[in-house]
Amino acid sequence: MEKENLNELSSLLTEEIYFLPEEFNEAPQEEKEEKRPVPSISSVEEPKIKSLKSGKTEDLKPEPIKVRSEFSQQVLVLHEESELTEDALELLSKILGAVNHSMSDIGLLSSEELEGRSLEDFNEIGAHKIIRFGRIKHPINATPAPEYQVYSDEETEFLFADALTVIKDDNSLKRKLWGALQVLFHVTK
Repeated sequence: MEKENLNELSSLLTEEIYFLPEEFNEAPQEEKEEKRPVPSISSVEEPKIKSLKSGKTEDLKPEPIKVRSEFSQQVLVLHEESELTEDALELLSKILGAVNHSMSDIGLLSSEELEGRSLEDFNEIGAHKIIRFGRIKHPINATPAPEYQVYSDEETEFLFADALTVIKDDNSLKRKLWGALQVLFHVTK
């Protein structure tokens, strides 16, 4: 109904109308009580905040990325599935055991948990070894690491491989992964 009235009104008026803040606040009391307060756009969409002490505008920091598991050895496992199946978890556990690590040594993140997060947010995790299984929705994909080969960038080593669900059924991929893991974890067997 309100839209119809506005459309009718717009066909009658040929000039633009501007409301002055003083005039807008002088509405009758009964109209003010009927309408709910609307949050200002700046409080909803503004990504920066002005510091009361310094008067400078500062960026708001997003919540840090929460890594599942203990992450005690700074080994981060990224996976494309939103949740790992029992078979995939069993394979991952065997992989980690073969390189003298356990599930408590690593951190786990799914593609879903990383979606929309920046590379800076990701770097704040502080992983020294990153193993990516499958494709994930994150800028880390731009890292020039060839699949099944260890790639080093400053203090971080990367290993990109197919999804765990793909590897579990393919013995040639398991062999490629084992060769790369031996290099990544300095395993001699």
